[in-house]
Amino acid sequence: MKPAPFKYYSPTTLHEALELVATLDNAKVLAGGQSLMPMMNFRFVMPDHLIDLNQIKEMASIERRENCLFVGAMTRQRALETSPLAREFAPLIVEAYSHVSHRQIRNRGTYGGSLCHLDPSSEQPCFTAALDGVIEVASRNGTRQIPMAEWTSMYMTPALAEDELMTGAHLAIWPKGHGSAFFEYSRRHGDYAIVAVAVLATVDASCRITRLVISICGISAGPVRLTTAELELVGMEADEGAVVRAMSIAESLDDVMEDAHNSADYRRHLVKVLTARAMRVAFQRARLGNK
Repeated sequence: MKPAPFKYYSPTTLHEALELVATLDNAKVLAGGQSLMPMMNFRFVMPDHLIDLNQIKEMASIERRENCLFVGAMTRQRALETSPLAREFAPLIVEAYSHVSHRQIRNRGTYGGSLCHLDPSSEQPCFTAALDGVIEVASRNGTRQIPMAEWTSMYMTPALAEDELMTGAHLAIWPKGHGSAFFEYSRRHGDYAIVAVAVLATVDASCRITRLVISICGISAGPVRLTTAELELVGMEADEGAVVRAMSIAESLDDVMEDAHNSADYRRHLVKVLTARAMRVAFQRARLGNK
């Protein structure tokens, strides 16, 4: 099929784009287009206006800002995957991108496009949640920041007002020597994850956990943090005992989504198994980094 008729706009500044978003009815924003264009071709989405952000250079950047990385919404996924800043300050990002689709898709797909499309099984919201992401959005009236924990409004719907655009995200930088790991299970390499787990950890000289993050995607409309385990395991040794306790907490998760292919029990099982694998690797890397 072909898309329904629409008017096309190609602003070159953020100001122009915000004016269009604020004044056009039934408009869609084009970032990388890797999700939107197929949906338009199948007429699942039929906008009257298409606003292409690809000429707005100010929205594509990767910068260190004090204790965080700022990633512009129009940053290509491949650029973030290969960024020296990401590799140095947030290696979790690089590891997560090894699971994201295929290189051809990552060459065109954008970080912000993925966060706004907000597929429940997407790896990018998952690592953004793990890194305590804060989303920056703008409108004609100014800018505001939305913590990743508040970004999901409903299924595949971010907490954006109709006249707002995501401009980027602030991702926390963890201290040198931390350990991180990203594991997922998908039907085929390059598919969306059925379940994915991101883990970040720091340990002290006695190999006791001083900080822990466990972020999960594929079980709810947005990424889920295993906060009970994150709090309870601090102070424990970074060993199999901590892993077993986290598995027990993961197994008791409520409200896990299911579909025609994967039951809630199966997803819950995957959370338990992948959490254990990711924690073991993150702990090992943290112990090595602490030497």
